[in-house]
Amino acid sequence: MTSTDHQEAALLPNIKELNRKQLADLMADLGEPKFRAGQLHRWLYGMQAQDFESMSSFSLGLRSKLASVWAIRSATVVRADSEMPVSADGNPSTTAKLLIKLPDGELVESVLIPSEERMTACISPQAGCPLQCSFCATGHMGFRRNLFAFEMTDQVYALNEEAQNRYGRGLTNIVFMGMGEPLLNMDNVIEAIGTMTEQNYRFCIGAKRISISTVGLIPGIVRIAESGLRTKLAISIHSADQQKREKLMPVARQYPLDELGRAIAFYNEKTGQPVTLVYMLLAGINDTADDARKLARFAKRVFCKINLIDYNPIVNFKFKPAYSDTRNAFVSQLLDAGLHVTVRKSQGAAINAACGQLATLSGNDGSKPQ
Repeated sequence: MTSTDHQEAALLPNIKELNRKQLADLMADLGEPKFRAGQLHRWLYGMQAQDFESMSSFSLGLRSKLASVWAIRSATVVRADSEMPVSADGNPSTTAKLLIKLPDGELVESVLIPSEERMTACISPQAGCPLQCSFCATGHMGFRRNLFAFEMTDQVYALNEEAQNRYGRGLTNIVFMGMGEPLLNMDNVIEAIGTMTEQNYRFCIGAKRISISTVGLIPGIVRIAESGLRTKLAISIHSADQQKREKLMPVARQYPLDELGRAIAFYNEKTGQPVTLVYMLLAGINDTADDARKLARFAKRVFCKINLIDYNPIVNFKFKPAYSDTRNAFVSQLLDAGLHVTVRKSQGAAINAACGQLATLSGNDGSKPQ
C-alpha cells in the first residue's frame, strides 16, 4: 500500500464496525450469496485479516469492490506495562497492563492476569464509565463511548498474543471487568462473545470461561438470564446496606438491593447457575460485623458465591483497604453462616492494573499532560 492508498483508506468507513447481520445485509446488497457474509466474518476475525487482498476465497472483483468502499482498521497496542520483569523460568506471576489505541484514537486499558492454572484477560467494554462509583478511577474519567464488538475482540487477540510471547501459552479465561459497565453495552458485548466462542477460528474460547461483571444493572441481568448465554455473571455489591451502597455506587439508588435480589433469583431460576457477589472491603466503611451479617442475609436469598477483594489504593482517593484481622473476622463470619467464600488476591496494583485502578490519561500514548 502506498501512502496515498493509506490516506484514501483512512477516509473510508471501517467494515469491522458492522455486526454479523450488517455484514449479511452488505453482501446481499452486493448481490452475493448469503454464505459470503460468514466467509467475510471468518476472514476478519477467524483469520484476523488486515486487508481485503488476502481474502483468497473471494473473487478479485469482490475483493476490489470491498476495498473501494470499505477499510479494515483494528485496535493496536500502544504500550505494555509489567508489574515486574518476567523471571528466567517464566514464572507466571507477572500482571501486564496493555494500553490499547482504538481506530478513532480513543484509549482503553486491558489486563493480562497469569497464574499457574489460568491465563485471564480482563477487557474493557467502554472507554471511561458513566457510573461514577466513588472508589473507582475509571468512573472519575467520565464516559467517552461504548466500544464496538471488534474493539473488545481485538483486546482479547492482543492479550492472547502477549500471553503467548511471555509464557508460551494462550488465554484460558476472559472477564468483562475492565473499564466501563458491560451491561450498558450489551449488544456489542453479546456480539463480541459470539465471535470469541466461534469454533474453528484462530482464537476460540468456551462461553463458560467468560465472565461478565456488572454493578447490578437489573435490566441487563434479566436480559442475560433470558438470552441463553452460557457465560458466568459477577455482581459488584460492595455493601448489603442500601444507604452505604448508594454512597459507594450512585446507581444503587436506581436499582436497590431488594430488586437486585429478585433479579439474581430470576437469573438463578433461568440459568441454574450461581452468581458471584464481589465485595471490596473498605476500612471503616463496609468491613464491620454488622456489614458481614447484612451480606450473609442478602446472600442467603440467592444462589451465589462470595468473592472478597481488597481495595487497591488510588492517588487522591480517601479509601483504605481493611486490616488483615478485620478481613479474617469478616470471612469467618460468612463461613459460619454457611456461605461459599473466596478471598481474591489483588494483582497488578503496582502498575495501576488492579480492580478500580484502570484509567487512561490524556495523551495518545497514555502519558500525563505536560
